Amino acid sequence: MPLSRRAIVVSSATGLVVAGLAGFAWLRSTNKAVAPVTDAPAAPAPAAAVASTPAAATNPAETPRSIGSASAPITVTEFFSLTCTHCAAFMRDTFPTIKSMLIDTGKVHWVFVDYPLDKIALTAAMVARSLPADLYEPFVEALYQNQLHWAFNSDLDPIEGLAQEAALAGIPRSEFDMITANTDLQNWVLQERTEATNNYNIDATPTFRAAGPKAPQGQQQSGEMSYDEFTAFLATAG
Repeated sequence: MPLSRRAIVVSSATGLVVAGLAGFAWLRSTNKAVAPVTDAPAAPAPAAAVASTPAAATNPAETPRSIGSASAPITVTEFFSLTCTHCAAFMRDTFPTIKSMLIDTGKVHWVFVDYPLDKIALTAAMVARSLPADLYEPFVEALYQNQLHWAFNSDLDPIEGLAQEAALAGIPRSEFDMITANTDLQNWVLQERTEATNNYNIDATPTFRAAGPKAPQGQQQSGEMSYDEFTAFLATAG
């Protein structure tokens, strides 16, 4: 479903992101669990289990992406699109506080679920998932911080912009081309999106689903939120 888009100002953060991404190449070279991009994937886990149990996938690119303790009392699943400006605003303005106050302190387990709104977001999701799992969240954060440059730059084709971001993360162009041509991974991401739509009626990004003691089946809310608005939503779950 198309969403309205508003401009996001990325000023000094862009320089920091580029510098940070440059470090990915070294980090990635020391990580042996690089996700293969040509293996045929196993069937994805049921959408209902996304927030609680790992998928029984043979391809590392298809395993759950999450941060925080899996034993946290509340699990938040975020359905997002990497070309969604509202998702980028949430990641830039609200998520750092959530991470430091709730995730790093063991109160919330955060699960990322790809819900691409367009072809560019789908391609970006494939690239992000082809990095080692521990580099997924930093790369997603960097893509959001630098979204105006690679996704909405009138002087740059979005795929070329994404290739540049991937190169800074240690993915050479030859591997980038293999990832973006991987129809198995593409179909898996699209299937994950379809299951989110069918099981949770997801139709916009960002959408958050919080499951906790008060709401074992999960409470759901869409749209970017301030930290205070998010914690009020979280209180309905636990």
